[in-house]
Amino acid sequence: MVDLEAFVRGLPKAELHLHIEGSLEPELMFALAKRNGIALPYPSVEAVRAAYAFSNLQDFLDIYYAGASVLLTRQDFHDLAMAYFDRAAAEGVRHAEIMFDPQTHTDRGVPFAEVIEGLLSAMAEAQARHGMTSALILSFLRHLSQDAAFATLAMAEPWLDRITAVGLDSSEVGHPPRKFEQVFAAAAAKGLKRVAHAGEEGPPAYVYEALDLLHVDRIDHGNRALEDEDLVARLAAQGMTLTVCPLSNHKLCVVDDLADHPLDRMLALGLAATVNSDDPAYFGGYVADNYLAVARARGLSRDQLAQLARNSFAGSFLPQEVIASHIKDIDAYAAAH
Repeated sequence: MVDLEAFVRGLPKAELHLHIEGSLEPELMFALAKRNGIALPYPSVEAVRAAYAFSNLQDFLDIYYAGASVLLTRQDFHDLAMAYFDRAAAEGVRHAEIMFDPQTHTDRGVPFAEVIEGLLSAMAEAQARHGMTSALILSFLRHLSQDAAFATLAMAEPWLDRITAVGLDSSEVGHPPRKFEQVFAAAAAKGLKRVAHAGEEGPPAYVYEALDLLHVDRIDHGNRALEDEDLVARLAAQGMTLTVCPLSNHKLCVVDDLADHPLDRMLALGLAATVNSDDPAYFGGYVADNYLAVARARGLSRDQLAQLARNSFAGSFLPQEVIASHIKDIDAYAAAH
């Protein structure tokens, strides 16, 4: 029998909660800064890594936005995404639904076209090189206004046939989902799927708002839903996918210790939980690292790990026949190991 690490890395999986800007490793950050003539506020790669000591979401976001300043051209966005796809493919990721934050870039004067064309070219290369499929989720920054989100949706109009969903991320507390009800309705009218960060630092009420006002197809994070029994029952009954990010939860102090992570409790409660890496360059691990960390901390079985992988495809926006094929592959892999 193969060891746990080999089992996890070989397990076919989808990643549903990945911020592409959050995969910017310090080495690439410095390389892009040099290419673009940008001075970083850190003297070295080691100094950047030392700064990754967050006590909350906002501490992380401050350095996240500083790092994004090196991304200027479509080649930069292509290189950023390819670095992620190459790594994900080596960890058994067959399909990735990646979030991008256009406002982080357009507000700096970077044209929307530079951002999305770079990402789309990397997605095409990842499919050619690795056979990996992918989808784009345009995320609105919730600390900005709904009017700004509408402006971003308008910018995206020429590419809407290549964007699968809209999302909602950035600072959660103080920015409830209801703030974006109209723009989410507009996105739905354009045929886009909807996801939203809710219940990470925000209360269970934010999860209710994401469901009832934004009419989301998936909940990103959702940990604090466990505080409300009625909400848990509703999420389980609806089969609502939760895109859980264990290392992120620990790094941002959503959980104090991975030994206390609720992932297996979510499964036991019938929730469609998945494992994802969120912002892996900042939180200390890509998707296989997240599976391994929580498996070791919580003593997850291989059956539980396989179920998490099944959930990742079942919760994706792939066609049902493609989902069924991936799940068949997981079943065969689990049976062989």
